[in-house]
Amino acid sequence: MRIILIGPPGAGKGTQCQRLVEHLRVPHLSTGEMLRAAVRAGTPEGMQAAAYMENGQLVPDAIILGMVTKRLEASDCRNGCLLDGFPRTLPQAATLDELLERRAMSVDGVIELAVPRDELVRRMLARKRADDDPEIFSKRIASFEVQTAPLLDYYQRQGKLASVDGLGTAEEIFGRVRTAVERFSQRGVRRGHRERTRPEV
Repeated sequence: MRIILIGPPGAGKGTQCQRLVEHLRVPHLSTGEMLRAAVRAGTPEGMQAAAYMENGQLVPDAIILGMVTKRLEASDCRNGCLLDGFPRTLPQAATLDELLERRAMSVDGVIELAVPRDELVRRMLARKRADDDPEIFSKRIASFEVQTAPLLDYYQRQGKLASVDGLGTAEEIFGRVRTAVERFSQRGVRRGHRERTRPEV
C-alpha cells in the first residue's frame, strides 16, 4: 500500500510513522531524511538542495520530485511505501499522481493527524527543545495550514482522505490510524474485484 501521512508540527507524526511502517512492513519515505542524506553524501541533488537550505529557502519541487521518483523506483518500494513530508503542496500532489499513474500505481490513502492549534502549542512548550521558539513554531503551523488545507480538499475529492483524531495516547491514536488503513485496504480489494469482473466491451 502507498499511504501518505500528513500532520502539523507537534502532531506526533514521527511516532505514528514508526508504528505504521512496522505495521505495513513498507519503507518510510521521508523527504527531510532524503534531503539530509543527499547533502551528507554530496550528491548533485544534495549539493543543489544544500544551497537553498543554507539560505533558509524552500528546496524547489524539481529537486524533491527527482529524489522521490528515484526512491519510488527502488525495488523495496514495489509493494508500497509510507510517504512522509511529501507532497506538501497541490502541484506536488498532482505531479505525484501523474508519476504513479505512468507506472500503473496510485496513492491508496491519505491519513491526516488532526490536532487543535492550542494543543500543538501546549506540546511544544512541554517538550522544551532548544530549537522550539514559540514565534517560529507558530509560523511553521501557519505555513502548514496554508499549504495543507488545499491538499486535504484535493484528496477528499478523490475519496482517499481519512482524518484521524490526534489526541490521546500514542497507542490510542495508532488504533485509529490502523482502522483507517484497514478501510483503505478493503476499498482497494473491492476496486480490484470490480476491475477483474468488468465485462469486456
